[in-house]
Amino acid sequence: MAAKGYWIARVSVHDNEGYAAYVAKANPVYSAHGGVPIIRGGQYEGVEGEARPRNVVIEFPSYQAALDCYNSPEYAEARAIRQQAADGEIVVVEGYDTQPSA
Repeated sequence: MAAKGYWIARVSVHDNEGYAAYVAKANPVYSAHGGVPIIRGGQYEGVEGEARPRNVVIEFPSYQAALDCYNSPEYAEARAIRQQAADGEIVVVEGYDTQPSA
């Protein structure tokens, strides 16, 4: 089984309505690529380095699926909305293959 892929985002929202429009536009794109949000917001404590108030992790079935989603034309439309409503960083990370080998 292939290792999963993840988006890790740290975001500071300055336009709540605009960010809500981004989320509405982006959710179907994540789903189309097999993405499942596993962390969205929630309590946090910045223990080292700069922290942002919104932290998001989206799990994809593979690293390639995570990249394909980010680079898709559909996500480009959502990204343009987000970039007007928030500042932040996103990294795409390959996870470990946690299945035992046969």
